[in-house]
Amino acid sequence: MNLDIAANRAARKWSRKELLGRVLWAVCQPLFRFSPRLLWGWRCMMLRVFRAKIGKGVQIHPSARVSIPWQLEIGDWSSVGFDALLYNLGPMKIGSKVTISQRAHLCGGSHDFRDPAMPLIKSPIEIGDQCWICADAFVGPGKIIGERAVVGARAVVMKDVAAGAIVAGNPACQVGTR
Repeated sequence: MNLDIAANRAARKWSRKELLGRVLWAVCQPLFRFSPRLLWGWRCMMLRVFRAKIGKGVQIHPSARVSIPWQLEIGDWSSVGFDALLYNLGPMKIGSKVTISQRAHLCGGSHDFRDPAMPLIKSPIEIGDQCWICADAFVGPGKIIGERAVVGARAVVMKDVAAGAIVAGNPACQVGTR
């Protein structure tokens, strides 16, 4: 199979409205990224302006990166840490009282490698209530992390994680329960 890079580049991945929203978000991101750390409300307000659904008491670190705000939903009292990457090309739902630790990567996009044109795939991710996604963890496209689950530091989640499970490693395997 020969890759068809020209077809991939020519494919229309975003509507005009989505492209306009992404450009506006990119222009506004310095106001998010360079805001003082304690201005949690300011960053939540900015995301809400871009149609994100953000609960009360949410804290998002200024260095966290959100790809598409209108695809993001975060429940009450959750936090997103330093340098976390929310690559939410598809819908991303983060429950209440969730901790997304520093440098965690929630990846809601990929490409169909079986197709020579490698079309973009925009996958949903769902993180249940009271979960902890530890430092440097990776959650792959289309995954569901059940309520109260813990994804250990540097774990690579490529399968759904059951409620209350503690997973670690690459690939992530269950090592305990909560």
